[in-house]
Amino acid sequence: MVQDERIKRLNDKPFRPGRYVMYWMQAAQRVDYNHALEFAVGLANEKKLPVVVCFGLTGDYPGANLRHYYFMLEGLSELPEALAKRGVQIVVRKGRPERVAVDMAKDAAALIVDDGYLSHQRKWRSQVAKQSDCGVFEVFTNLIVPVGTASAKQEFAARTFRPRIHRQLDKFLFELKKKKAKKDSLGLKFDGLDITDTDNILAGLNIDDSIDPSPIFHGGTSKAKKLLKDFTDNKLDDFADKRNDPNAGCLSNMSPYLHFGQISPLYIALAVSRCQSTGKEAYLEELIVRRELSHNFVYYNDNYDSPAGLEKWSLKTLEEHKNDKRQYVYSRDELEKAATHDEYWNAAQKEMTFTGKMHGYMRMYWGKKILEWSEDIETAYANAIYLNDKYELDGRDPNGYTGIAWCFGKHDRAWTERPVFGKVRYMNAAGLKRKFDIDAYVQRIEKLKKQ
Repeated sequence: MVQDERIKRLNDKPFRPGRYVMYWMQAAQRVDYNHALEFAVGLANEKKLPVVVCFGLTGDYPGANLRHYYFMLEGLSELPEALAKRGVQIVVRKGRPERVAVDMAKDAAALIVDDGYLSHQRKWRSQVAKQSDCGVFEVFTNLIVPVGTASAKQEFAARTFRPRIHRQLDKFLFELKKKKAKKDSLGLKFDGLDITDTDNILAGLNIDDSIDPSPIFHGGTSKAKKLLKDFTDNKLDDFADKRNDPNAGCLSNMSPYLHFGQISPLYIALAVSRCQSTGKEAYLEELIVRRELSHNFVYYNDNYDSPAGLEKWSLKTLEEHKNDKRQYVYSRDELEKAATHDEYWNAAQKEMTFTGKMHGYMRMYWGKKILEWSEDIETAYANAIYLNDKYELDGRDPNGYTGIAWCFGKHDRAWTERPVFGKVRYMNAAGLKRKFDIDAYVQRIEKLKKQ
C-alpha cells in the first residue's frame, strides 16, 4: 500500500485517455521498494492500462562526471530485466530528463515521478507538471517518512527532529509488496537506448571524463544488497562503538546507493531492524534521523549550498572572526591535490579522489580544516562543495550539503570561542589520535593508491 501522505499532486490536470501510465524514473533508480513504481502499477491496473518507465539521460547533469555516470549506468543496466518480470518496459532516451518526460507524457494517461529535493530536481518536476496535459503525481519513496509529514518546517537540530520522526515510524516502517502489471507494456514500440550497453552510451555522451570510475565501488541494486547483507551479518555489531574509526571497516557503505536511489532506505531499515544486534539502534539513528534531517534542511532552505543557509549564530561568530590570522591558507588547487602540511587531511582527500567515498568521521575533519585554511567563509564553503561534489559518489546530495553545513555550525550548538572558528565546533589532529590509529589510516590509504 502506498500511503496518501506519500502522494503529492503537482498539477490539477485530470486522468485522461492514453496508451499507458508513465513512471518518469529520476531519483529512485530501482525496482524493489519503489513506492512511485507501485503507485504507477496500481493506477494502471485500475485503469486497465500498461505501465511504461521512462528515463532521460543527459550528458550535462549538474556536477556529474564519468565517475558518477559509470556508477549510475551500472545500476540502470540491471533495470530492463527486473522491470520485465513485472510486465513493465523501460525506455531510456538521450536528452534532458524533464524534456524526455514531457515528450513521452504526450501519450500518457497519467505521469508519476519519484521525489527529488535539490533545486534543479524540484524545478524539473514543476516544469513537467506545467507542460504536461495529464495529471502529474510525485510519490515520496526516497525517505522513510515523507519530508512534509516528518515536519512542516526546517528543524534546528537532530534533538528537535528526532521526536517528530519517531512518532511517524509505526505508520511508514513496514514492507512494501510488489504488484505485477496486469497489462504488460513489453510489446509497445519506442525509440530508445540499450541501457545495458554502458560503454557505447558513455561514448555518446559529452561528459567530463577527467575523474575515473571508482575501482572500489560498483553500482546496482544487486551490489547494494550484497554489501548490506555483509554489513548486517559481519559489521553491525561493531557499528555503535567503532563507526568513527576509519580502520575498523564497520560501515555499511550504503550512501552511494542511496544517492542514486539504487536501494531503498526502507529496505535497509527493515533489514537492520530484523537483526538482533547491539549496533542497530545507532545505525537506524544515522539512517533515519540524521539522513532525513538532511533532507529536511534541503527541502525547507533554498540556500542549502551556501553560507546563507547557516544559522544566524554561526554566521555571526564566523563573521566576527573573519579577520583572524590563519596559520595556513590553501588554494582550491592545493586542496584538490592534497598538497597541505597535514598528512591526515591529505590522506582523507586522497581516499575521496581515489575511491569515491571518504570515511564519515574523516569527512568532518576534512570540512573543518577547509574552513580553518581558507581566506574567508565563502571561499571555504565553495571549495568544500566543489571537492565533495566532484569526487564523492554520494556528492551532490542532501547528506553532502548538510554535512558541509554542519562543519560551519549547522545542526550544532555554540562551543568555546577560539580564533577563526569563533563558537563553531573545532577539530584537530590530536582528536584523531585520541580516537583511533590515524597513522594506520594514512598508511592504508597510501597502500590503496599503489595497488
